[in-house]
Amino acid sequence: MDGDLVGRLGAALGCGETAALPLGPGHHRLVVPDGPAERFAVDVLGDGGTAHRVVHLLPGGGLNVAANYGTAQGRSLARFLADRGYLVIGTTPREDALTADRIGPQCADWGLDGHRADLERVVAAVRAVTGLPYELLGHSAGAALALATAAARNSDRALRRVLVLDTTGPYDPGTEPELVARAGALTDLFQRQLAAGVLTVDPGLKGLFARAAAAPDAPSGLPRPQSAPGAGQFSNLGLLHYALTHTRELPGPANWIHHRGHSSGSYAFGATPEEDRFALTHTPLAVWQEAVARLGSGLQPTALLRDLAAVWAGRTDVHRIDWTAIRADVVWVNAEFGRGDHDLGARLVRRGGARVDYRVVPGYGHGDVAWSATAERDVWEPLLPRP
Repeated sequence: MDGDLVGRLGAALGCGETAALPLGPGHHRLVVPDGPAERFAVDVLGDGGTAHRVVHLLPGGGLNVAANYGTAQGRSLARFLADRGYLVIGTTPREDALTADRIGPQCADWGLDGHRADLERVVAAVRAVTGLPYELLGHSAGAALALATAAARNSDRALRRVLVLDTTGPYDPGTEPELVARAGALTDLFQRQLAAGVLTVDPGLKGLFARAAAAPDAPSGLPRPQSAPGAGQFSNLGLLHYALTHTRELPGPANWIHHRGHSSGSYAFGATPEEDRFALTHTPLAVWQEAVARLGSGLQPTALLRDLAAVWAGRTDVHRIDWTAIRADVVWVNAEFGRGDHDLGARLVRRGGARVDYRVVPGYGHGDVAWSATAERDVWEPLLPRP
């Protein structure tokens, strides 16, 4: 990588004297300050001297760039794009650096608009340094951020494409009124939590993985469902697998958003918890473990969850994405067992005149689109521009 490019980008982002952290061949990380305590991180990967285009990577809720795009069974998505001639810029949101003593009133502003403000700062700096056209690629909450940013930047001709990995746009009030109502109730729940001072949500993944690693066969404290042939609690390892493959069935205000789960796989109950049998289909547990090990806080801002729920519900009084204002081409790939087939957002973008390629990958869970060994063939290759 052109080392001068990284230095110039750091200067444009106001990193001051902070040196870029080298992470691997052609890969550096910049820490972008914002006041005495807050910061977010920007990863730079690829050959800035030969790149034909920039791609901005936006991770899902609670994730960071390293976990979401630098981890995979085989070549990572970030490396795949760099190998295809992109200058890869990944923005890790500021909640990744949170610690218990730093959770405060500022977190109430970390909704979609707050995340977009940080992204806009990075986009402007990279444009000033490189002059290259760019694309936005997001997964899950990051994909909603990419679409919201594209709608706001509708007159920016340098933004060529928006690449969407497994996210939910608005549910269709005509054909999915129950889902609209459920998302609306979830919006109100997060509004009440914010008003009560609940500023972040811990989805619990780090804890699940830690307990499964420390004591895989120990009782988890959560009983198996009544449909199981015998009584007893999940083991820690069993609960981890069930949480990954049957996310929708576990308690949690937003777990129902998944058609099945974070990862494709199977879970067969035995007569006792010790006889349960489970496996993952696309993404091995070791890859999930690596991704989770790379997380920072793992926390999700309540304001971000509120805005996402408002998008799903079409609650424009809380947060509005002007779908028809998007002018860039959109490639939208959802996972059958992740967010499933809900295409109203794609139809609204198309109604505004943008070209939209919308598809659903069969057999994939929510995280498989980023981490599976077969994702390069089934998901990533279709994201590339057509010759």
